[in-house]
Amino acid sequence: MSTKRCYYETLGVDRNADESKLKAAFRKLAMKWHPDKNPGDSTSEVRFKEINEAYEVLKDGDKRAAYDRFGHAAFEQGMGGGGPGFGAGFASSFSDIFEDLFGMGGQRGRGGGRERGADLRYNMEITLEEAFLGKTAQIEIPVSVTCESCSGTGAKAGTKPKTCSMCGGAGRVRQAQGFFTLERTCPGCQGRGQMIEDPCPACAGSGRVTRERTLSVNIPQGVEDGTRIRLAGEGEAGVRGGPPGDLYIFLSLAPHEFFQRDGADLHCRVPISMVAAALGGEFEVPTIDKGKTKVRIPSGTQSGRRFRIASKGMPVLRSRQTGDMYVQVVVETPQNLTKKQQELLAEFEKLSSGATQPEAAGFFTKVKDFFGSRANQ
Repeated sequence: MSTKRCYYETLGVDRNADESKLKAAFRKLAMKWHPDKNPGDSTSEVRFKEINEAYEVLKDGDKRAAYDRFGHAAFEQGMGGGGPGFGAGFASSFSDIFEDLFGMGGQRGRGGGRERGADLRYNMEITLEEAFLGKTAQIEIPVSVTCESCSGTGAKAGTKPKTCSMCGGAGRVRQAQGFFTLERTCPGCQGRGQMIEDPCPACAGSGRVTRERTLSVNIPQGVEDGTRIRLAGEGEAGVRGGPPGDLYIFLSLAPHEFFQRDGADLHCRVPISMVAAALGGEFEVPTIDKGKTKVRIPSGTQSGRRFRIASKGMPVLRSRQTGDMYVQVVVETPQNLTKKQQELLAEFEKLSSGATQPEAAGFFTKVKDFFGSRANQ
């Protein structure tokens, strides 16, 4: 009578467990008891073998039916007493958790030689006006395209690639290490699954050649500095007939002589005279749409004051909204005065009072009070 533990108990599931529950239980236990996660622990090796053996039987419908009817005795004949645990089936079940244990997987054993082409990057500088209006640009880039001589196969015309004898076209080979099996990229074909004995002379067997291509790029209104535009399938051609990569256009905005951009808003600084700031007035400024607008300033305007002009900024990308334009005035102090001008300003200073310069008068009053309070201490 067999002394082996019940397979269902080994995995911690009931006899009615479906395939998804079996697989979930196996993954959880295999990750817990894997020897690589328990170095030097002989118990973990034994436990891991039991878990794998139980899963190998229960995941197979025929084996499970035999086990449910005859128990362990169903596998004790013709297998040397070793159970169903560590042949080709082990590699199959182990691959189920390979990605979870080591962060690998997803591309195992596909072969076929078809590799996706690389993505390409193209840096383009545009003006602020072009970002405002949008444009269609023509660019020329050197890019790998499918070789016409061999139609991308990499083999000389009249010949075909042959299946790799080392991996049988799988692109992966298995290697036994102790009680488990690992997969790795086939060294003979570098994972392609095919070998080219007579390469195409035009592309040296790569299946692609470099050509200069002209592409049309649509730049929408409102793009910002750093915007990325993807052109699907316009990257490098795939190796030996594989799918092409993508082309990414990275946009940068050239500095503008008048405007500074902040999102969808535009900012500009306009110097005005001391007289204009004191008396008030108006002036014209350009707008990004190649027009112009008037800005009216009230009397007594201080340096640094901003005036908002609604909806004269940049369009918001993929939206009907538009930003605003802000005009900041900077009062310019007169320079290179004539003698007459100096006399007039001196006379103006004598006639000035706290009412004409309330901020300055208030400040110096506070300074006087401050020094007076210190003298009395």
